[in-house]
Amino acid sequence: MNNAQQQLITYLKTPKAIRERCNRLFKLAYTDSLPYFYCDLSQLDKVANYVIEVIREQYPDLNIPFHSRWRHFEVGKILRLTELEHKLSGLTPLEIAQTKFDLVIVSVLLDAGAGANWQYQESETGLVFRRSEGLAVASFRMFCQGTFSSDPAYPLQVDAQALKKLTLEQLAQGFQVSQGNQLLGLEGRLLLLQRLGLSISRLPKMFGESHPRPGNLVNYLLDLSTSPPSSVPLSTSGVADWGIQVTEKRQKPSPVKSKLSASRVLTAVLEGLGNIWPGRLAIANVNLGDVWLHPALKVEDDSDHYVPFHKLSQWLTYSLLEPLQELGMEITELEQLTGLPEYRNGGLCLDLGLLKLKDTSILKEPQLPGSVAIVEWRALTVSLLDSIAVVIRQQLKMNSQELPLVKILQGGTWTAGRKLANQLRVGGSPPLQIKSDGTVF
Repeated sequence: MNNAQQQLITYLKTPKAIRERCNRLFKLAYTDSLPYFYCDLSQLDKVANYVIEVIREQYPDLNIPFHSRWRHFEVGKILRLTELEHKLSGLTPLEIAQTKFDLVIVSVLLDAGAGANWQYQESETGLVFRRSEGLAVASFRMFCQGTFSSDPAYPLQVDAQALKKLTLEQLAQGFQVSQGNQLLGLEGRLLLLQRLGLSISRLPKMFGESHPRPGNLVNYLLDLSTSPPSSVPLSTSGVADWGIQVTEKRQKPSPVKSKLSASRVLTAVLEGLGNIWPGRLAIANVNLGDVWLHPALKVEDDSDHYVPFHKLSQWLTYSLLEPLQELGMEITELEQLTGLPEYRNGGLCLDLGLLKLKDTSILKEPQLPGSVAIVEWRALTVSLLDSIAVVIRQQLKMNSQELPLVKILQGGTWTAGRKLANQLRVGGSPPLQIKSDGTVF
């Protein structure tokens, strides 16, 4: 690998690159210079006002949580996180954070679009859930049942050995897949988890040596934080009772007081999980992940036309921030992360006319994630989410610290996109159909 290639790879794995490349496509769309979409910014206020209406319906006091996987775990007003906290009550703060990392990393990686026909019936409540919430509840129950643990004595963990040996039958059973209840991209989801097991086995610095697990990323991030604690509470009290296997060094308790930038968490996620994404673009045999090509960006050389998104990785990053905050860590530079280029946010822009199709032929059949049309749609969604956020803050007289993008997504654009989809299309499908392999959306 030469120096130019290394610099490009490093750049493409930053939120700065996501914004810069997406904004370049946005400028082309604004001048009607793209093949599939153009932007009608006269609709921006209408979209922002609609999102504000949805925010006030959901959060009338404007006390909005982060847009993360944790919101889905309490769908149906069932206190599943309280249930989890009870099971973890004998553990130290660090052990709890490690366990929550285990849970949320696997759950987010299983969160790609489920399709309109799949559903999950939770045996504990009898309730039926679909789409992201169904995937969240199903993965939560699989985690609690020890599906991702190699040791029956310690079910509440995820470890490399169990992930590498996970079978399609286990995953299908956990998701209640049957002939009449098909889940999109089941094989892709399995491959992603198996590759996760391989990746964490090969990165002991990030995920532990003797017993690699995703949750050990907490320790790695603590080491990266500024003013890190001289020691972190980690005892074995209650471990056997609640099924948690502690593999890192025990230390005497001390308070955790440190700072870490959100973009550094994203970098760690991309470094640790970069090799798990199947069938992606690569530079010098380095897997780029959620990075695609758009020919309109090519200016001087081939490096110009890469467009990074890192949707699932950013979604995961947003979801990891809360356990870190519970440890006492202050998350800084949250505004550096971008909006999520997926079909709810993109659907909102398209359904309300902020984005307009120039070539309606793409509506006739599902599109591959790497198609120029889908890359274009996703890139414009990232830029438009920033524009929508600016107008919403102006209307609500709040700044970016009081109302960061991660809260606008939750309040918010994702919810508004789903609401519109349910009103406009049977099953709440997105306006564009995507051929999902279970690893992108």
